[in-house]
Amino acid sequence: MERRDFDVIVVGAGPAGSAAAMVTAQGGAKVALLERGLYAGSKNLSGAGLYDTAMLERLYPNFHVEAPIERYVTRKMLGFITPDQLMSISYQDDKKALAPYEGYTVLRPQLDMWLAEKAVKAGAYLFTQSVVTDVIKENGAVKGVIVNDNEKLYAPVVIAADGVNSFLAKAAGMQKEFHPHQMSLGVKEVISLSRQTIEERFQLKGNEGVAFELVGSVSGFANGGGFIYTHKDCISIGLVAQLSSLQASGHTPYQLMDDFKQHPAIVPMIAGGVTREYGGHLIPEGGYDCFSKLSDAGIMVTGDAAGMVLVTGYLLLGINYAIESGALAAQNALNALAANDFSKASMAGYNKLLNESGILPTFKKFRKAPVNVVNNVHLQNNYADLICNIMHNLYDVGNKPIPKVLPMAKGVLKESELSMGDVVKDVMKIGGALLW
Repeated sequence: MERRDFDVIVVGAGPAGSAAAMVTAQGGAKVALLERGLYAGSKNLSGAGLYDTAMLERLYPNFHVEAPIERYVTRKMLGFITPDQLMSISYQDDKKALAPYEGYTVLRPQLDMWLAEKAVKAGAYLFTQSVVTDVIKENGAVKGVIVNDNEKLYAPVVIAADGVNSFLAKAAGMQKEFHPHQMSLGVKEVISLSRQTIEERFQLKGNEGVAFELVGSVSGFANGGGFIYTHKDCISIGLVAQLSSLQASGHTPYQLMDDFKQHPAIVPMIAGGVTREYGGHLIPEGGYDCFSKLSDAGIMVTGDAAGMVLVTGYLLLGINYAIESGALAAQNALNALAANDFSKASMAGYNKLLNESGILPTFKKFRKAPVNVVNNVHLQNNYADLICNIMHNLYDVGNKPIPKVLPMAKGVLKESELSMGDVVKDVMKIGGALLW
């Protein structure tokens, strides 16, 4: 009989791993959940947005009541920023203030600990300070992992949920090498402010919250953007910059972060705050075209380890896809255990579940967004100036004739670094990626 220490081994106790461990344990499997940190969430930086609440309520009934959410997002803002200007579009929807809500702001360590506790309560065994240093393969199939260089754990199914630099997926030959243009560096700071101050400055009441995304000079000449999320007694502020263009720009992420915080429109939002946390992490932003191999004999790859971060220019989604992909990998693991079949074909059932869930079709639908939108040099570095200058001229009622909008906009465009041909080409690229 084949040796089994566990039925399923899940590597990484982030959102994907904890969801996978919980669902497999609920299905009666003996599950090991391995976490390299001191506790689940110890390696994660605070402050994020969490969406797809229907999926969350399905997996975690009463999620909006029990989970450690900070605020529910009732206002989304999109900003175009230059060194001394900010033009923002604000959308508020009171329907989003009705339970179970449509999106939340969260602090990752608290959320990750809660998700891991759910897995443990379901029956999973959580092992912290457990670093996977190799995979165990027999006849081409993954049969387990080696932990901390010397301990062997065996299981017929292994689920990789160990993040963007997934050692497990690489060791199994499933994760391709990311190119610098497919990866971004996120730098984030959590700033403590009183609840009253936050609610007064951002015009909030109760547990209402704001998610504010910005594009333009916030990332210098690197492709990227900035963000601000409100929490109960702190705010998260940060920027995301594509690695290749960040290197070419000559800027350091810390310099860009300081410039962002000192912007005249941002200073009033964070004034008087005290830095609670500061750090950076890599984000896979290549979309569908940089997905890892999702399954093979005895193994499946989930969440960030698979590259499942959707970036469209107006959306940045990852935690929801991590949780759902982890749960779907778990469902396929239970199917494989019931059939006692852990072959490549059996593990490929995970791909089918991803397709049926809508995850793969969504990423395929927006596969052009990373190149045509997110990494569009003009969108990142020229259109913010153009939009802000048009707004400046629109409200400039000095000692001169007031022009009509279209002639004025044409004049601003003529003075910019963009040609009408550039604009037309970009409209076609962005439209093809997002509109049709």
